[in-house]
Amino acid sequence: MTKLRILVTGFEPFPGAPYNPTQPLVARLIKLRRPALADVELCGHIFPVSYSAVDRQLPELLGKHLPDALLMFGLATRTSWVRIETRARNAVTMLWPDANHTRVRKGSIAGGADAMMFGPHTERLLRSALATGIDARTSNNAGSYLCNYLSWRAIEATKRHDGPHLAAFIHVPLLARDGVSRQKGTARITLEELVDASEAMLMEMVRLARSDMRKSA
Repeated sequence: MTKLRILVTGFEPFPGAPYNPTQPLVARLIKLRRPALADVELCGHIFPVSYSAVDRQLPELLGKHLPDALLMFGLATRTSWVRIETRARNAVTMLWPDANHTRVRKGSIAGGADAMMFGPHTERLLRSALATGIDARTSNNAGSYLCNYLSWRAIEATKRHDGPHLAAFIHVPLLARDGVSRQKGTARITLEELVDASEAMLMEMVRLARSDMRKSA
């Protein structure tokens, strides 16, 4: 059987978030060694928080790795649970510049639809995350910054004949760090808890991509 290829991505720190947990998360995920991953090639990439970087690097990554699926992670600093995004909005903020100090001049990404959906597989990702005991929920609003922008570009890629078959974007919260005890009302998930839930979602993406490959054979 042809090896499955899964591209797992995160983001660098950005203004207001000097620590981005998606970096260590991606590093942990692409090092996983499991029997179910024996026929899977895991590739990782960390995007700069820049519109031009996404526009340049995403096509380069797709051309280099030819992934069957994209599993993308980003930081949501104001949310305390894991968010599985169900769609990308055709919206981009004109208020906040990216890490390169670039400020967009129009509030939409492209002409046409107001939003594009990731697909029904987001519900399966939710169930796999919940099974690890983590607080996870679906979301229909990925914001209007780089996470939403990358989501839109990734869904666009899945619509091309040579693009990945599946894409998913997961927003993660700030984590409990440095062994700080978690008190009632201020609980944050740990990196280990996040890795466990993300591994479960990754394994579900592998199953979905493998099923899709068999149907296409």
